[in-house]
Amino acid sequence: MLNQTILVKIQERVNKLASSDYDNIHCWQAIEAFNKAQVEWVRRQLVGTNILRQGDEQSERRIDDLNILLRTRTLNMLRKDRYYESPNLPFLTGEDYMAFKRLQVTASSDCCPEGKLMVVYLVEEANVINYLTDEYKKPSFEWGETIATIVGRKIRIYTNNEFSVDTAQLMYYKQPRRIEEPGCADVYTGIANPAAPVLSEFKDDVVEVIIDEAVSIILGDIENYPNMQRAKNMAENNN
Repeated sequence: MLNQTILVKIQERVNKLASSDYDNIHCWQAIEAFNKAQVEWVRRQLVGTNILRQGDEQSERRIDDLNILLRTRTLNMLRKDRYYESPNLPFLTGEDYMAFKRLQVTASSDCCPEGKLMVVYLVEEANVINYLTDEYKKPSFEWGETIATIVGRKIRIYTNNEFSVDTAQLMYYKQPRRIEEPGCADVYTGIANPAAPVLSEFKDDVVEVIIDEAVSIILGDIENYPNMQRAKNMAENNN
């Protein structure tokens, strides 16, 4: 959907174009509200705090809506005592990374040099020692299972020095692309307006839902709570 269409839809639901009931909303305010709404909407879908209580990939609709955000990165792992660690990964705390999906790891050992796929469980850093010493939870090449943690900007894949990590790929959900429009100031970066529009990557039906979410944010800012609640309900009921 074109940004100009998004702006018109937002203004119509906030201002009532025919009567201009409320103060005009500047284009940068509408763009900022839409970008904020994208993040809030995606976070709810990932954890299932929506009207259908469906998290990511729990239904065909969630798969259709969110697959555009899935990304895969190959990690260069460095061997440490009991684990392999990635170098600093700027995208983990930057604009790209949003949520962990899974790790795909191949490992090998002296008895199995050709390697095999491992099942990797993301666990809490606080209990790593418990996992490493627990007979049923510790990394096991024989069973093809291990654990991993995210510490700062680094990913650790634990081996207990029983096997080697040959390859590692991280699959994650990225941040939704922020829309930009020439003539509208970018409140996120302060950089001059782009020469060409940056469009939303979501399907038009998802954009319609996010527009309702953006409208509810704007109406809340101007303290129009009855219409804010209506817009919020529209966004949720169409999930």
